[in-house]
Amino acid sequence: QVQVVESGGGLAQPGGSLRLSCAASVTIFNFYIMGWYRQAPGKQRELVASITDAGNINYADSVKGRFTISTDNGKNTLYLQMNYLKPEDTAVYYCNANERYAGISYDYWGQGTQVTVSS
Repeated sequence: QVQVVESGGGLAQPGGSLRLSCAASVTIFNFYIMGWYRQAPGKQRELVASITDAGNINYADSVKGRFTISTDNGKNTLYLQMNYLKPEDTAVYYCNANERYAGISYDYWGQGTQVTVSS
């Protein structure tokens, strides 16, 4: 069974940095696309950043220039480097991995990691 597990959340001050990690239980070459989503209290879950198996990257406008998504294929890990954090970045961050096999799409979600930006 495929599992993805996030780590690296915590408390940061405005302007600070955090790096989130998402470790997959299988090779990430299996995945068509991987991404980070976040959900703030009272709000819908939103896409933060994604990366495809072809290396195409997409960012939400609100994080462009501040966040960087990347992968380490040897460690089967997805990262999100978050710089210049703002209070509005406070949310639970989720890792998502999408696998496509025989015409069927499978989505795998982590349990989420809390990011709080506050002075």
